[in-house]
Parts: sequence; C-alpha cells; structure tokens
Amino acid sequence: MKEISQMNNLYGDDKVLDACSIFGVMDTSGRRFSGEGIIKAIANMHLRSNGLGGGFAVYGLYPECAELYAFHTMYLSRQGKRETETFLKERFNLICDEEVPTRLTPAITNPPLVWRYFLEVGQHNPDGQSEDDYVVDRVMEINCTLPDAYVFSSGKNMAVFKGVGYPEEIADYFCLEKYQAYLWTAHGRFPTNTHGWWGGAHPFSILDWTVVHNGEISSYGINQRYLEQFGYQCSMQTDTEVVAYAVDLLMRKHELPIKIVAEILAPSFWTDIERRPPGEQRLLRALRQVYGSLLLNGPFTIIIANQSEMIGLTDRVRLRPLIVGVKDDMLYLSSEESAIRLICPDLDRSWIPMGGEPIVGRLKQPLKSQSLVGAEEKP
Repeated sequence: MKEISQMNNLYGDDKVLDACSIFGVMDTSGRRFSGEGIIKAIANMHLRSNGLGGGFAVYGLYPECAELYAFHTMYLSRQGKRETETFLKERFNLICDEEVPTRLTPAITNPPLVWRYFLEVGQHNPDGQSEDDYVVDRVMEINCTLPDAYVFSSGKNMAVFKGVGYPEEIADYFCLEKYQAYLWTAHGRFPTNTHGWWGGAHPFSILDWTVVHNGEISSYGINQRYLEQFGYQCSMQTDTEVVAYAVDLLMRKHELPIKIVAEILAPSFWTDIERRPPGEQRLLRALRQVYGSLLLNGPFTIIIANQSEMIGLTDRVRLRPLIVGVKDDMLYLSSEESAIRLICPDLDRSWIPMGGEPIVGRLKQPLKSQSLVGAEEKP
C-alpha cells in the first residue's frame, strides 16, 4: 500500500494547463449495454488527459442488489480496512461484500485495495433521518475520520471505478468491459491545481449522484464553506468534489428542478436578468441571494448523472466544450464530437448547446418526446 503523499503526481511534472476529457452515454429506454463503447470513446480523447486520473460511473450494473446501498471503498492500508469494516457492521446490515475484481494492468502500479459492500440501513437509524441522509453522514464520517479509507460511491445499483491512470487503463484494470449498464459516464483527468491521486480522480459521487468535470472551480473555498453548513465535508483534495455535494443538496434535499439548479450553478448575467419579465427577475435575484455561495466561478463543463437522468451543463460563456449527440434512444455527451461518432457514426443529430443551458436525458422517456435543448422540470 502507498501513502497519499507517494501517490501524488507520479511523474513529478510541473503544473500543466489543458482540458480534461468527459463522456456520457445513456440508453433512455433502460436497455443495458456493455462498457466497450464508452471505453473506446474516452480513449479516443487520450491526449486531453495526462495519466493522473481516469474513471467511470456505471448505472444499472447491480440489478440483483438494486435495493441495497453499494459502497465502493478504497483502502490505503489493511488497518484502514479493518477499522472501516468494524464501523460498517456497527452502523449497517452488511448483506455481502467482496474485493472489486481487477486484472493485472502494466500501467497501473501500486494500486490501493478496492472493496465493495452491499448494505441496508435497517434498524440502525434511531434519529429518524431519511435513509439517504443517514448514508451521507456515514460516508462523510468514513472519509474524514477513519484512517486510509475513502468511499468512492455509495448509491444503489450504481458504482464508481476510478484511479490514477488513463481512463482506458482504469477500465482495463477494473474489467469494465464485462459490466452491463444503461448509463455510463467517463473522465480523463489533466489536473492543473490539485494532486493526481486515486481519490482525486473523477467521477465524484454521493449516493446516486455522480459528476465528471472539465475546467476549474475557482470558487471552491466559498462553495465548500456553504456546503459545510449542511453537513458536507470535503476530503478528496480537489475542486470538483463541491459540485457533487451541491447537486445532492439542491436536487435531492431541496428538491429543485434542474432548470433552477442550472441558474444557481451557472447564473444568468445581471444584464440578461434585467431584460427578463418582472416575475423572472424576482426569481433570479432571489436565487442569487439565497444560493449565491454555490455559484461555480470559473470555466467548466460538467456531466451530472443519477439513477434516472444524465445532464450536461457548461458555464455561461461556454469556456469548456460540450457536444450533444442523439441516435434513437441513445443520448451522448462529449468533449469532442469525434469521440461520439467513433462509436455512433450515423447520429440523428448533434449540436453544441448554449452556455448555461442544461441538456437533460431521462430514463423511460423517449428522446423524441424530451425537450433536450431546454430543460424540463421533473414530472
């Protein structure tokens, strides 16, 4: 096992400036498909990353355990594993667990131990919290207080696989071509301000939410302080972590629709707000007053996913690329159109969305009936 300090920046290079690669694909009919396509697509953008982080979020891969929370947990020491398993057994019903299958991959050196646990809350929540809130609190507790243990993902029927390496190397290491899922997202990392270590790779996740991100969140400090008021604690040493927690707070806890969430994370310019009808002006000003500390300052493109949706969003000036592609029931989001067309050359249509305009694909809703160009509120 390696210490975090030994895992940071394996190549000892100086700070570099470039763009990460992101990719997402969803079959809105719910049909599950292999990860081979997304692995090929993200590998096509190899030069956008530098080997200091790659990862995938996978939805629908555990149908036989769909009602259980699946914790994918990274350990830097055997002691960390022992203490974490004691913690889990005292606070959950542990249904089953196993090491996440891997294969020998020459490019992946000194990996941590990655284990998966299938859990139910059961009788372990005496304070009357919702089960999701209980799980969030326990994940924060593990990541911030237990030694050498980090929970990568904690949702139901989904999982995050990530680490230090190019994304295609991480996919090979975790045997991802063997999994079937209806929604996949992927990330190739080129860190510019934070360490390249296993916990800092994307996606970032809490419960069913995952986020992959290309850009730089310069408002990280104020975003973090705001989220800490609601019990979230940042421990992964990178700016993208705040986006995952912000999405959980706004969409799950505050039950806001994505159109409103987009106005919070990537708000309209004041000059544009002043041209809106009076009712919209009041709403947008109120959002700035209440949620101003969650504004994401800096260039970004993000893909947000949960059990039923895949969402693409850029900053208002669109300083990082996002391409949308549609073919029948398949929705594609990517940093580059070439990556989409590599695996789906005959798209029905493709386009570049406006800055700050969320692109939303929803499960069990035919794409032809969905307003992809503008976001709809949840039914």
